[in-house]
Amino acid sequence: MRVFLIAGEASGDRLGAALMAGLKALREDVEFTGVGGPMMQAEGLNSLFPMDELSVMGLSEILPKYRQLTARIKQTAKAAIEARPDVMITIDSPDFCLRVARRVKRAADIRTVHYVAPSVWAWRSGRARKMAQVIDHVLALLPFEPPLMHAAGMECDFVGHPVVSEPIADDTQIAAMRARHGLGQAPVLLTLPGSRRSEVTRLAPIFRETLNRVLTNRPDTRVVVPTTANLAALMPDLIADWPGDPVLLAPDQPDFTVDKRAAFKTAQGALAASGTVSLELAANDTPMVIAYDMAPLSRLIISRMLKVDTVTLVNLVSETRAVPEFIGKACRAERIAPALAQMLDHPQAQYDAMSLTMERLGRSGEPPGLRAARAVLDRL
Repeated sequence: MRVFLIAGEASGDRLGAALMAGLKALREDVEFTGVGGPMMQAEGLNSLFPMDELSVMGLSEILPKYRQLTARIKQTAKAAIEARPDVMITIDSPDFCLRVARRVKRAADIRTVHYVAPSVWAWRSGRARKMAQVIDHVLALLPFEPPLMHAAGMECDFVGHPVVSEPIADDTQIAAMRARHGLGQAPVLLTLPGSRRSEVTRLAPIFRETLNRVLTNRPDTRVVVPTTANLAALMPDLIADWPGDPVLLAPDQPDFTVDKRAAFKTAQGALAASGTVSLELAANDTPMVIAYDMAPLSRLIISRMLKVDTVTLVNLVSETRAVPEFIGKACRAERIAPALAQMLDHPQAQYDAMSLTMERLGRSGEPPGLRAARAVLDRL
């Protein structure tokens, strides 16, 4: 069995590696070709070119690389057509993956699967109908997505979210992290202002003022700020004047992965930018307040296109509004701070919603990678 896979960023590489492991567990004769990162390569993929070439976001970043990306689209499609796989699986990164799928479908009758449904439940519902022109089958991370994909004309299976399989720190790892960073037994407030430069620079002053208001009455609380490799050089200056004697966790630190995991588990609560981080927090039973803002024009456009009254995935999956969120104009310290203080004083209100979210995302079932592999094979 020949499988052609394409992933364009780190999150897709993780999904792809778990899917490949699942396929190998179910089929002994499976062979892989395509594009992927180090995790997929460890599972047996010989990538056509470095996946990092595709990890660009935003108009200003894409334009200088437009010709190179176009060439990679043509190269990848040609390789898929020549490989004649039993199935081509594209993983997230729709701007690249769906362009490849369109070229492949024009030239060959190759079955196409896309892993991660477009968030048409939130905005731009037409994306699903456009995807259906080139995709036969969708693997969905969220339980309410299959009916939306079916309505657009695609097969779809809910396979679970990878967050349910992520390791949780144990007491020994938590104690070691606290010792390494001088936290002692202090209460920890996890603070997560985003993973992109634009959002971090916009949210950092708002988060600082929020912390100033809340930690005045909690002088023993320590602030822990995990960050990403692309922001590691920027963050020290941004958080230098934050209260709570902040501890920065960065990927260049030897124990970063374990320390980040331990910080999520030991924190009394979190102030976080909107995104899938809310699911990581829920997996660790860490109550949260979500806040996010964007440029005025983007705020105006998105506010007119949004189809839901909450963007926090814990709220959406649990069908509650347990997690307070402050989006757009509401993302102001004077509004966020009271909710954050209330959450720290009375965290119990979120535990049921977080537990329900994890169950609905597949915590009690097969690992998502194996479920995804089974779904691919069952529909071949």
